[in-house]
Amino acid sequence: MIEKRKFIRLIIISIVLTAAITGTLMFTLMRPGGHTAAPGPETARASIEARDGDTGTGGDREIIYWRAPMDPMEIYDEPGKSKMGMDLVPVYADEVSGGADTGGERKIVYWRSPMDPAEIYDEPGKSKMGMDLVPVYEDEVVGGVDIKIDPVVQQNMGLKTAEVQKGGLATSIRTYGHITYDDTRTSVVSAKTGGWIERLHADYTGFFVEKGAPLYEIYSPDLVAAQEAYLTAFKNHARHRSALNAELLASARKRLSYFDIGDEEISGIEAAGRVSKQLVVRSKVSGVVTAKNVVEGMYVRPGAGLFTISDLSRVWVEAHIFEYEQHKVREGQAAEMILSYQPDKIYTGKITYVFPYLQPKTRDVVIRLEFENPDLMLKPDMFARIKIDTGEGDTGLFIPAEAVIHSGDRQIVFLRKPGGKFSPRQVTTGMALDNGSLEVLTGLSRGDEIVVSGQFLLDSESKLKEAIQKMMDAKNPAAKKTAAGEAESGDDFFDDMEDSGSGQDDFFEDME
Repeated sequence: MIEKRKFIRLIIISIVLTAAITGTLMFTLMRPGGHTAAPGPETARASIEARDGDTGTGGDREIIYWRAPMDPMEIYDEPGKSKMGMDLVPVYADEVSGGADTGGERKIVYWRSPMDPAEIYDEPGKSKMGMDLVPVYEDEVVGGVDIKIDPVVQQNMGLKTAEVQKGGLATSIRTYGHITYDDTRTSVVSAKTGGWIERLHADYTGFFVEKGAPLYEIYSPDLVAAQEAYLTAFKNHARHRSALNAELLASARKRLSYFDIGDEEISGIEAAGRVSKQLVVRSKVSGVVTAKNVVEGMYVRPGAGLFTISDLSRVWVEAHIFEYEQHKVREGQAAEMILSYQPDKIYTGKITYVFPYLQPKTRDVVIRLEFENPDLMLKPDMFARIKIDTGEGDTGLFIPAEAVIHSGDRQIVFLRKPGGKFSPRQVTTGMALDNGSLEVLTGLSRGDEIVVSGQFLLDSESKLKEAIQKMMDAKNPAAKKTAAGEAESGDDFFDDMEDSGSGQDDFFEDME
């Protein structure tokens, strides 16, 4: 009976002690915030720090949340299982913050003009307007969150880097054009007198004539009368060489020359001593007959255009450029031309004229280029590829074009830092250069190492880290301090529990 009473008494004492311990625990947890709620990310982090003896300044790495291994956006405040039943993975504070150093002096990336952000320099000094340059710090041009990538992961991602270079900005305009005739070397042969074409020497289009070569033979009553007048003056001058006869002879000879009768034909008249029915008209220029408007036996009126002759030893090329490119070209600028049937040969010429108006249909500007054509390989109406060097004398910073990520109205590159860290950097680019490069106006300095391959994976990781960090910052800023207080109170509670445990042992000894 006594043993039964003693057993009941022990049960009652155990119930009382359990209630006391539970009440003490609830009071301790409720004391800092006045209420208890579901532990948030900061609370869970503080509890883990307290449990592991980590204060965030040393020891083990600080865990800020847990995430699913298959879905980085599936995050939890405490360890456990994901929706797919997999163990959650801890995410540490240095992985989200990127281990950025917030202490020390701010790093100056470059110097810029206070009035023109695109006017940048590598060193301090004066701007073009005489104003002091303004420093631009690294934290002012960062466009996201720094991330740290393991070297093995970098190799698997295929990350490649390149340095920002400064030098000549090799820019060029590549366009198309077509070969045409040089207007200054094109002439039209017209009939100086009415008559009948007795014979054609240049009898087809494309016929090449030398200067002084015969074009056609014509019978004209006016030419017959002019011959008779010349023979009379010639005979009078031969009989009596007076000044008057010499003057009459010169006048008659000049009349024949006005009809395009050459010295050779006039000498033939003098030698024959008689009038010729038809006379030969010779070409005054060398070139190719590009148009023929006469046939043998045809009657032509004075002023009728008979032939068009073009000298092709020099040709023009009319090229087309866009409206926004017209400020890059000027007269005298060198140009290169490649023909489709001669891709290995480069013709060198120059710009001789820039048209002062746009083509109404194509909305482009026509420029005229001039090329020498001694072997007549350049034929009118041929299409050609034109390259015009426009960046001669210009210098600046440039990077590979593939390094730039175009994100709406922003342009981002990833800057490599020591320790396997990568930082997104917003830049402003200028002209597209040759060899796949881009001019950099702001955001980088000479010698910076940027990522040129695999940067899209870095961009995704950086945006994920940035989104998570913003989400964590949106929490109660006092949560970390509260959680630390709770952890400290928890330590006091467990100390009290140890003291209570020793008192409980004494109680049971007295009971016995």
